[in-house]
Amino acid sequence: MYPQELLYTREHEWIRVDELTGTIGITDHAQKELGDIVFVELPKVGDQVVARESFGTVESVKAVSDVYSPVTGEVVAVNKKLQESPELLNADPHGEAWLIKVRLRDRKETEGLMTAEQYEAYVREGAGH
Repeated sequence: MYPQELLYTREHEWIRVDELTGTIGITDHAQKELGDIVFVELPKVGDQVVARESFGTVESVKAVSDVYSPVTGEVVAVNKKLQESPELLNADPHGEAWLIKVRLRDRKETEGLMTAEQYEAYVREGAGH
């Protein structure tokens, strides 16, 4: 269910690392928990994000949730589609609805993240509620 090429956090974010760039989004589990997403607040290109710290919010009809960065680095791209169509996060959380792309400061930061199998087990055990 969760793409094998992604790494996952306990806060329900994912990252796809390609060389020194990480594409970050929220997981399918996160979007299901949130319900209908109506607004996304993201940083600007050039902003710095810090591992395990909030870099934006996702707002649904139920709640506003912080989004945490799995890595430290500089924002090099922001998914502008989400400004007009935040509901994309409900439709395609692991694909079209990525949030930001970050130039990683230290690729070793990804070593503590979960594989798809580990994340599936984590969600199955009811973690994060």
